[in-house]
Amino acid sequence: MFLPPDRAMLQKSKPDVKALLAGQPLFNTLSPEEIERITHNVRDFRLKKGEVLFNKGDECKGLHVLLVGLVKLFFISPHGHEKVVEIIRPGQMFGEALMFLERLYVVSAQALADSWVLYLPKSTIFEELERSPVLGRKMLASLSMRLHQLISDIEDYSLHSGKKRVIGYLLREVPNESLSPENYVRDIHFSISKNVIASYLSMTQEHFSRILHELMELGLIVVQGREIHIPDIRKLQQYED
Repeated sequence: MFLPPDRAMLQKSKPDVKALLAGQPLFNTLSPEEIERITHNVRDFRLKKGEVLFNKGDECKGLHVLLVGLVKLFFISPHGHEKVVEIIRPGQMFGEALMFLERLYVVSAQALADSWVLYLPKSTIFEELERSPVLGRKMLASLSMRLHQLISDIEDYSLHSGKKRVIGYLLREVPNESLSPENYVRDIHFSISKNVIASYLSMTQEHFSRILHELMELGLIVVQGREIHIPDIRKLQQYED
């Protein structure tokens, strides 16, 4: 299981990039020699909350791996509304699809919290892919997982009610190890603002807040500021409109 670096490491001036990269799921099966080649041109970025990593229309010259923090991928509609496409979490890579296609970014990336990102140039990745079929398979698996999640999101937006979408999001925030029968009570901390979550779920912030209130009235959740308490995971899982 991937364990992100401690946030205090954001303050380090000289991180051990080789060790950090070797700890990522995408690269943890590579040999020290392979890691050495990949890290030769790696750069790391420390982003403050609200800082933009890249903008829609910028040239995509490589891929990014998030070590610490949260990053949202989004675009602005012709009417000026923000649509959050994806929320990147520690251990995830992003930008790889456009890197392979050699196209411009179709979304912008902005830090939702103080974040730490590794950047790998496409020339380095392409050279290593020529040498390592294992890396190629893992990158294909990662792309496949992202595509599967995208299809799942589209299905949710198209077929499920707003309440079911919110429930699905809350359940995804619960760690897998907490979903066993003996774990009925969970607490979720909202590290992301409600307007960002609402945009990601394709609803207004008002609609999102109203659904949270309805779930509270049903006794399925308890909201206290940024904390959400789930008294019974199974009841939330089994809820039907």
